[in-house]
Amino acid sequence: MTVVAPPPTPAQPTAPPPARVPLWRRPWIVPLGLVAVIFIGFSLPRYLTFDPALSMVPVEGSPAIHYPFVVGHVIFGSIAMITCCLQVWPWLRQHHPKVHRVSGRVYVIAGVLPSGVMGLVIGAIAPFGPVIQVSNIMLALLWLGTTAAGFRAARRRRFREHRRWMVRSFALTMSIVLNRVLMVPAILWLLPQADTTFEGSDAMFMMAISGIVGWTSWTVALIAAQLWLDRSPARHGR
Repeated sequence: MTVVAPPPTPAQPTAPPPARVPLWRRPWIVPLGLVAVIFIGFSLPRYLTFDPALSMVPVEGSPAIHYPFVVGHVIFGSIAMITCCLQVWPWLRQHHPKVHRVSGRVYVIAGVLPSGVMGLVIGAIAPFGPVIQVSNIMLALLWLGTTAAGFRAARRRRFREHRRWMVRSFALTMSIVLNRVLMVPAILWLLPQADTTFEGSDAMFMMAISGIVGWTSWTVALIAAQLWLDRSPARHGR
């Protein structure tokens, strides 16, 4: 009896490698990295001296725990900024997914989590008045919440939902840069009222500036992130 060999199984088509998107089509990548490096290079070294006199945040008259928490918040926040830039880099996510996953865990565990918790404590104990305190507490809670939601979605392999939450987390992470940018126009706007509305008090003047800029920076960043997500729903999880 002649045995007929079965026909050869056709080779399964392999998925093509991710297309390499030219850098010029994502011109925000390099400026984003430069902004993060410049901002950290300007802010972080003064806190690594552990000298309260060099703090950009007033610590006089505050509880003893305030300055150490400010230092920790800045250090871990710097880690969050650097790893966040890696997280939103599409080329890294597509071509080196392991590096993307590792940097994501660093972003959450060694960046947002400790920095956000310390920011929450700072917002509660810093003697800056209720307007600034509530803003700082809200920012810390939203930062922790959006990051936790994104991390949870990734663990459940719901990657589209994960990316949407991480876009919001990224916006809150980088809102500190917007905070510093808005400080200049806010000062120029209120400067003519320094001797009238604020009675020549530098403390009252700067508290008003900090309150306005504090609320504006993170709310504008978060709204901008949501508008960007809503403009391209197919690419970001809808």
